[in-house]
Amino acid sequence: MDLFEYQARELFARHGVPVLDAAVVSDPESAQTAAELLGGRVVVKAQVKTGGRGKAGGVKLAAHPGEAVAAAQAILGMDIKGHTVGKVMLAQTADIAEEFYASYLLDRTNRTWLAMASAEGGMDIEEVAATKPEALARIPVDPVEGVTEAVARDIAAAAGLPPETAPALVALWEVFTAEDAVLVEVNPLVRTTDGRILAIDGKVTLDDNARGRHPQHDAYDVPGEGGDLESQARAKGLNYVKLDGSVGIIGNGAGLVMSTLDVVARNGADPANFLDIGGGASAQVMADGLGVILSDADVKSVFVNVFGGITACDAVANGIVQALDQVELTKPLVVRLDGNNAAAGREILDGAAHPLVTRLDTMDGAAARAAELALAGS
Repeated sequence: MDLFEYQARELFARHGVPVLDAAVVSDPESAQTAAELLGGRVVVKAQVKTGGRGKAGGVKLAAHPGEAVAAAQAILGMDIKGHTVGKVMLAQTADIAEEFYASYLLDRTNRTWLAMASAEGGMDIEEVAATKPEALARIPVDPVEGVTEAVARDIAAAAGLPPETAPALVALWEVFTAEDAVLVEVNPLVRTTDGRILAIDGKVTLDDNARGRHPQHDAYDVPGEGGDLESQARAKGLNYVKLDGSVGIIGNGAGLVMSTLDVVARNGADPANFLDIGGGASAQVMADGLGVILSDADVKSVFVNVFGGITACDAVANGIVQALDQVELTKPLVVRLDGNNAAAGREILDGAAHPLVTRLDTMDGAAARAAELALAGS
């Protein structure tokens, strides 16, 4: 579960990570009082579970409470990569001398914990990793030893961070382990002109498999909060992850969906999401999935890729046809059915003859057509 920044900040404060005072509001009028309590000069930040807020206009500096009201009014209701802004966080400002990057994450490839840090914070860390890989230190963390003061100093030294960042790195590790997170990130971690180390931004992803140990985490998961697509999907019981592309993806089975993402990308278009319906291909599941995907303004085409096993293809086809009676199809839909009862499923789709539905027999052919339609609609 991804947290909003204000939720991550609350966890940081609880575990001793140095942060500035902040307040969260959901209407412009409340921004006036919040800014006054915070000292007048604040930064107003959209609370959505995605990156790129600043580039989208979702982060604004306000010199006084009046400007804070105007900033909140401009940001609330914005759409940022399919996420509707329902809340903004107002935070105190600081005079920044240097910006750094620091994170801990689960390195699934090497089956270990990994610390990543850089003296070039405040920038898109993916861009830093791609253009200046030497500027991003990657240090495996022994899960038994963890991040002690000595280890934190080693991480800081490897990344070119000043040694006074070590206590913050230790506190971040406490957040990571105590809350059973799979990602804790600060960008930027700053040193102010008066020498303070502060976490100015924060990102936390909690391990859903550890929820049994953390009943308090349920408070962070409010279905539909913020209007983001992932929350909408979660409320419907869908296994959905928003991505940045233009081809909506529905498949049955995580492995097939991952392969589908790759094949679409190989045909020149980027996937807009990961959506695994598993063994559930009922009309309601299909309608829910299509409803979420079609709500994404970035989606230009949808690719349903199903290999029938326990769930037969004719059941999937019936689910799609019935779903189209519930959901207005506004984007072209490409369907590939194979496996158990594929011939019957294809016949059902052909008989429905929906003008926006294209059925193709092969995964490569269907992916190519979905990519072509998405690129044409861009």
